[in-house]
Amino acid sequence: MAAKGGMANKGPSYGMSRQVQDKIDSKYDPELEQILVEWIGRQCGSSVGSPEPGKMGFQAWLKDGCVLIMLINSLSTGDGPVKKAHTSPMAFKQMEQISQFLSAAEKYGVIKTDMFQTVDLWEGKDLAAVQRTLSALGSLAVTKDEGTYKGDPSWFFKKAQENKRDFSDEQMKAGKNVIGLQMGSNKGASQEGMSYGRPRQIM
Repeated sequence: MAAKGGMANKGPSYGMSRQVQDKIDSKYDPELEQILVEWIGRQCGSSVGSPEPGKMGFQAWLKDGCVLIMLINSLSTGDGPVKKAHTSPMAFKQMEQISQFLSAAEKYGVIKTDMFQTVDLWEGKDLAAVQRTLSALGSLAVTKDEGTYKGDPSWFFKKAQENKRDFSDEQMKAGKNVIGLQMGSNKGASQEGMSYGRPRQIM
């Protein structure tokens, strides 16, 4: 029994389910923190300083929105999408700057599902989501390759950019396969299909 349990815990090492992936995504990652801090430092210059290590330090560093705005502006080929950030002790001002960053990140191409909410950062509700948004931003910057990315290209995965036409051919093929499978399984489920097969062989 115990041995069996041991095996079960291992589980398959490939094909992670969406659920497992979400669980991992929802965990704050200290290694990713180091990469993001290093990247933001290179991207924005020494004026951004660097945070105390750990989740709380990371939150405190980004919380007023200034570093985030410098980051998104540094990825722009022109003046930057957001006017200069100002350090402010006022909560509403800090939250406003975070949301300015978020709308600029969305314009840059970060998809909705990769976006954190202002409270995730400001109240520290979900700093893993903050990491996810910043990683998505890094990936886009590497992929766009506009000469504005100052980090190491290996830090972020390039986003897959399919050629639109090829992609629709692929989708059409995939669609045909699905239809074929459905027809096949319907045939198997018909009365005729049921009368053959296992039960008779077992007898």
